Amino acid sequence: FQIIDEEETQFMTNCPPAVTESTPRRRTRIQVFWTAPPVGTGCVILKASIVQKRIIYFQDEGSLTKKLCERDATMAGVTEKPILDCCACGTAKYRLTFYGNWSEKTHPKDYPRRANHWSAIIGGSHSRNYVLWEYGGYASDGVKQVAEYGSPVKMEEEIRQKGNEVLTVIKAKAQWPAWQPLIVRPAPSAEFSVDRTHHLMSFLTMMGPSPDWNVGLSAEDLCTKECGWVQKVVQDLIPWDAGIDSGITYESPNKPTIPQEKIRPLTSLDHPQSPFSDPEGGPIISVARVVLERIARKGEQCNIVPDNVDDIVADLTLEEKDEDDTPETCIYSNWSPWSACSSSTCEKGKRMRQRMLKAQLDLSVPCPHTQDFEPCMGPGCSDDGKAERLVLHLPYLCKCQRVLCFTSTFYTLQKINRTSKCLKSIIKIASSSCIVTEWGEWEECSATCGMGMKKRQRMIKMTPSDGSECKVDTSEIEKCMMPECHTIPCMLSPWSEWSDCSVTCGKGMRSRQRMLKSPVELGECNEELEQIEKCMLPECPIDCEVTEWSQWSECNKSCGKGHVIRTRMIKMEPQFGGAQCPETVQRKKCKIRKCYKGSGDDKKRRKEAREKRRSKQTREDGEEDSYQGCKMRPWSTWTDCTKPCGGGIQERFMTVKKRFRNSQFTSCKDRKEIRACNVHPC
Repeated sequence: FQIIDEEETQFMTNCPPAVTESTPRRRTRIQVFWTAPPVGTGCVILKASIVQKRIIYFQDEGSLTKKLCERDATMAGVTEKPILDCCACGTAKYRLTFYGNWSEKTHPKDYPRRANHWSAIIGGSHSRNYVLWEYGGYASDGVKQVAEYGSPVKMEEEIRQKGNEVLTVIKAKAQWPAWQPLIVRPAPSAEFSVDRTHHLMSFLTMMGPSPDWNVGLSAEDLCTKECGWVQKVVQDLIPWDAGIDSGITYESPNKPTIPQEKIRPLTSLDHPQSPFSDPEGGPIISVARVVLERIARKGEQCNIVPDNVDDIVADLTLEEKDEDDTPETCIYSNWSPWSACSSSTCEKGKRMRQRMLKAQLDLSVPCPHTQDFEPCMGPGCSDDGKAERLVLHLPYLCKCQRVLCFTSTFYTLQKINRTSKCLKSIIKIASSSCIVTEWGEWEECSATCGMGMKKRQRMIKMTPSDGSECKVDTSEIEKCMMPECHTIPCMLSPWSEWSDCSVTCGKGMRSRQRMLKSPVELGECNEELEQIEKCMLPECPIDCEVTEWSQWSECNKSCGKGHVIRTRMIKMEPQFGGAQCPETVQRKKCKIRKCYKGSGDDKKRRKEAREKRRSKQTREDGEEDSYQGCKMRPWSTWTDCTKPCGGGIQERFMTVKKRFRNSQFTSCKDRKEIRACNVHPC
């Protein structure tokens, strides 16, 4: 450690390699410079302890311990090494084999179970003057297309435009799904050549689905310091970020990085949600392995140290295979079996096979033909103009004259002297031989996707002349693996973020979408492009609800000034912050008529009459009262209050018992009184 803040940080007296704070005030961090140990030492563990009152309260817990490891060799871009001039002579040919180890077993965190794949491999052998990609550099348009969409078209165009700077374009098929046992599907491979000028090779392939993550080699030098060609390179690969998308998980929505960042290796400390996250900062488990193996070399050799492998060939072009020029963006079904020859004689004819275009992922790139023709002749005819050849399985016959041996067990007899002793022995053995045709083409796989079976056949051309039975197989059956069902024609973008809830409170709905990345008809893709789910926000406020006002009551006085009231009831109490209830009782003045003012005797009589009426009202039921022109029953008792709080009403009634003859109908009728009750708030 080298102390930065000398005033507030110091070395511990009882532990010199450690530092501590030197002031009693509260601290949240200690800053020091530290020097990493030599390369190859391994990992460094930094530990912090919090001590209070001479007692260690926190130590070796969570983020107080940090493990830092030196960068794995796979993270060191090959472009960081100085590229020397190549002094090797002649040319060499290599085979690139790509082993994808990225699976749910090796990388279980958030592993995408559907549509996981490696895109087509694209690269080339090139000179020092051309860089396909490198750590610390910026992704070209071609690299962007591979990194984000897995399309090699633009990258191949960029490579071919470099002319003399490129010797071989490296191409290999995509892998759907990303991992399968080698017994089911062989690892994709490609062959390329190098020479003294073009002694570097680079390639890349996208991990799908991912924001912009790839693996590959950058400027791998196949020329040795001893002026020879490297015999074999085995390199484990970890993913790197192209710097054009800021997603942090396999299926993050598109989020362009603006401005564009430099290409860099992914680390386990990038983001806690990353599928490669490791709180201790350990190395990322490799997702793939690439093997570069020298398979041939040509021309003068000038190695200072001789090679262990003698793979010199006369002409490298003899080893070249027919290049499959089918663009990676064109997805076909398997070829059908060859049709019968159009000629049934030894005259030349044609036969045909067909395949179906299942998807065209890039409309700007034309897809080749779907029919294929080749010349043929009728059964039993040979197109080389030579006599039919007899293949035998007896090594000792190589002693016969004019017998050309190709291997220790298979050879061809041509132009044998029929009078020779050798011929007689051959004829004798041939009489017990079973002659069969060459194997026919494999039939189309029984499955259009996933695992299926395929078959091929051959025929017996000649049975043994001694009458014995032919003990040879005339049909072969083997497994065939088609692309994972519903994955190739259905290339989808990651899900978008969930939309806002359709409501601002209470229960609503939200949705998210994804799009087809390729211009494939929707009928060929069974994956859903939109998802809808319920969402719940805080409850909506509920305002108080009240009934309509009742009718105004009768005036509480028979003469002079009085008042009337009206009421309404609460239907719904306010909830979740809703508006409070308004008043439920209203009162207003009323004036029916002036009270009669008579003499003192009259007033006295009226007073006595009122007191008499009041005393009668207090009597038990059955007592009677009278008004002008009629005789009334006593007032009923008050009804129960309509509400326990918040303002209710009570009523009582007086009914007519008897009308006198001289009474008026309007003055002799049933009566009702209303009053407010329980007006205190709830």
